[in-house]
This record gives sequence, C-alpha cells and structure tokens, in this order.
Amino acid sequence: MLPDGYSDVPAGKLAAVVTCLEMRAPPAGRADPEQPGITLDRVATPDLAWYRDLYARIGTEWLWASRLAMADAGLVAVLHHPDVEVYGVMKDGRAEGLLELDFREEGVCELAFFGLTPATIGGGTGRWLMNRAIARAWSREALQRFWVHTCTLDSPQALNFYIRSGFTPVKRQVEVFDDPRLAGILPETAASLVPIIRA
Repeated sequence: MLPDGYSDVPAGKLAAVVTCLEMRAPPAGRADPEQPGITLDRVATPDLAWYRDLYARIGTEWLWASRLAMADAGLVAVLHHPDVEVYGVMKDGRAEGLLELDFREEGVCELAFFGLTPATIGGGTGRWLMNRAIARAWSREALQRFWVHTCTLDSPQALNFYIRSGFTPVKRQVEVFDDPRLAGILPETAASLVPIIRA
C-alpha cells in the first residue's frame, strides 16, 4: 500500500489513478441516439495494421500504448481469440471507433477498449456505442459481471460517462509505467498536457 502523502515517481515514468467499475446486471435502457450513416461492424479476425491504426487514432492523445507495444504474435493471440469480440464503428467507409469485448474469463466480460476518433466524438455516438456494448455483453446468458477500467490519463469525461451508463466504481489503484513517448511507442507530441520528465 502507498503511504499517505506524496510518493515520488521516477523520471521517465508516468503514474495514473485507475478506477475499476462494474455492473452485475443489465442497467435500465437509455435513449438510443440516431446515428445516420454510422454502423457497428464485427471484425472477426482483425488485421493488425488496421487495428493498430484505429487504436492509435483513438488513443494517442490519451497515451494508449499497450497494444502498440505488443509483439504481433501476442496481439494476434488476443484479437483472434474466439472469446474476444472486436467491432469497428464505421463512418463513410472508414473505422472511426473501437469496441473490444473480452469474454475469456468465465461469467465475466471486460470492456477492454472503447473509444472514438475525433471524427465521431459528439452527436451521441458514444451513447449509441455503449448501448450496443451493454446489449452485446449481457446477451451471454452466463454473464455475471461486466467491467471496465479508466484512469486519470483518459478523457476527463470517461469516468462519469461510465457511471451514467450503469457501471459502479468498485476499486481504485495507482499504476506506474514507462512513458511510451520516451520509449518511441508514441510521438513525443502526444498528450501535450502531460509533461515528459526525462531521466
């Protein structure tokens, strides 16, 4: 356990407060905004270049890097697993949002990745996508827990969005990790509001 007060974070590292949220039953339905021209398409065996491009377009500003750092074989093992579902939010023939549901743990679904590119933020697309994520997760009869985590490096709207969607915060953690900009995984211009502190 971290002691009360300040704890130093080494140069070259980042620290984030992570909140884990869960739902144990389907929430009451929420309004489903019309999304003309937008579809949600299942991608059964995602091409790695397609996936990494979409992941980066959504997550670079929020320092998403874990999937960019994975070796090809490890990423294929996850994305092509029969209990992992990947969906693209399609707009004008291009993927502009990502939904990834992980059912590999029995009775559990993790909302592994959920995000939109700037081209689809606003206009209710996030709510529309979450409605489909919830419906898909709870379509499995044996499901007992649907969970997600977000952190202080994510969009400031993320935590309250998940709570409004029916998730309940259940745990808080501190994560310390290498700054992906210094590792060359993300450009140094990413997340301009998070300063780089070099060793």
